[in-house]
Amino acid sequence: MRIFTVDSFTDRPFRGNPAAVCLLDDTVPDEWMQAVAAEMRHSETAFVLREGDGPLSLRWFTPAVEVALCGHATLATAHVLYSLGESGRLEFATKSGVLATEQTGDGLIAMDFPAKPATPGTPPDGLVEALGVTPVWTGRSEFDLLVEVGSVAEVRAVDPDMERLTGVEARGVIVTASGEGISADYVSRFFAPRAGVPEDPVTGSAHCVLAPYWSARLGRDALVGEQVSERGGTVRTTLRPAPQGDRVELAGHAVTIWSGELEV
Repeated sequence: MRIFTVDSFTDRPFRGNPAAVCLLDDTVPDEWMQAVAAEMRHSETAFVLREGDGPLSLRWFTPAVEVALCGHATLATAHVLYSLGESGRLEFATKSGVLATEQTGDGLIAMDFPAKPATPGTPPDGLVEALGVTPVWTGRSEFDLLVEVGSVAEVRAVDPDMERLTGVEARGVIVTASGEGISADYVSRFFAPRAGVPEDPVTGSAHCVLAPYWSARLGRDALVGEQVSERGGTVRTTLRPAPQGDRVELAGHAVTIWSGELEV
């Protein structure tokens, strides 16, 4: 089976968020996929399988657990498939429903994802102490906690106590601020030690939370988010209301770093 490493949400090698993409020949046990993900040691490894004429099956595993939604590994998967000759709209059957991708004329890959707006609420016990920040707003989405702080500098300076943060009930914690003073509309970082990912370099699924939050705050549907991790990356978001429920278009570039064959 062919396997790739792709840097997502960047147009430069060794930036953005690396994901592994495994092109399955047939169905395999969950335990095998989890073992491969642990071997690859990226924040996510994607496993894609073509079954019949319907959407491709797509699943994502961190080194520790399977996750229900992942943006950068979906982008990486689409990038691999397009580079191998696929074209047009690709559809993926996932644990978060059918997700779709399309190439755009400027080299971007756009992904159709569900919006995951956060509901305001009191910070859970231990969150503020684990992050060491003074929140100006906190809320919870389906998977994650969202914490807004006062400036880009505060987001860059966050140095969580990972042991404490592991005790907070959430898949992950998004720390964000307005992008005032830089070229982005907003900035963020994402921490998920409970899922085996202390800090994720660029997190597409977090922007399913960030896009509706900052679109409401800024009064615009189309925004640019900058994830200010050490590697850094850019996610372009467009909020797209629909009768069935809001959707978010996430768009970014991707770069293949290496490819090979899995021999086990």
